[in-house]
Amino acid sequence: MAIAQILFTQGFGTRRTCAAMIAHGWVTIQGRVLDDPHETFDTAGLVFEVQGKPWPYHEKALILLHKPAGYECSRKPKHHPSVLSLLPEPLRERDVQPVGRLDEDTTGLLLLTDDGPLQHKLTSPKYHVPKLYQAVCKAPVDDTQIRRLLEGVLLEERIPALAEEPVQAASAEVLPDGRLQMALTEGRYHQAKRMVAAVGNRVLTLHRQRIGALELPADLPEGGWIWLGDAERDLAMRAD
Repeated sequence: MAIAQILFTQGFGTRRTCAAMIAHGWVTIQGRVLDDPHETFDTAGLVFEVQGKPWPYHEKALILLHKPAGYECSRKPKHHPSVLSLLPEPLRERDVQPVGRLDEDTTGLLLLTDDGPLQHKLTSPKYHVPKLYQAVCKAPVDDTQIRRLLEGVLLEERIPALAEEPVQAASAEVLPDGRLQMALTEGRYHQAKRMVAAVGNRVLTLHRQRIGALELPADLPEGGWIWLGDAERDLAMRAD
C-alpha cells in the first residue's frame, strides 16, 4: 500500500494532507525519512513514525483508555468534554467510538474502536462478556445485599418487558478495603448504580477494572491510552 494511503487509512487527514506530511519530511520508517507519497509498503507488522512518534499500522483500531471522571462517552457531549478529546486527532479522524458507555463520573477501563462487529460482540448481552466494576458505597455492603445482587433484582425500565426480567450480577463480593466488586454481563442504563440502589444502598464512586479477561494496566494514568493488538482483543472477548 502507498505510504500516503497508509496515513490516510490511519486517520491522519485527507489524502492531500497526508501527501503534504510526507513532503515535509515528517514521516519515517526505520529511521529513513520518506519523500515519495507513492512508495509502497507491506502493512503487516508495519510501524512508521510521524514527527518522531511511532504509529503501528492497524487495519482496525482498538484503543484502551483509562477514563477519568468528568468526561462523557459521546461524540456530541452535552455537559462535559468528550472522552474522544483525550485521543490524538488521527484517532478521532478514524471515527473510533466508545464500546458501551461509562457515566460521566465513572472511571476506569474504556475501549474504543472503529470495528463494528467487535463493538457488537463486546456490548451484546448474548455474548456474556463480563465487565468488572468496583464501587465505593454509602453504607457497608452486607451479605443480604450480595445475595440479592446474585439472585437478581428488578429495575424500573421504559420497556415493560425489561422491567419484568430480573437483572443478576455474574459475581459480587466485598473486597478487603470495603469496596463492592461486581461483574455484569449486560449494559443497561446506569445498571451498576441502579442495582445497588435496588438492594438498599447507594454508589458513591464507580470504577471499571476489567472487560472479559482484559485488565486496566496498573501503570496507565488517568487520561492515558494504548493501542491493543490481537492478543488483547482475545482477552477482552473472553466470557469465562
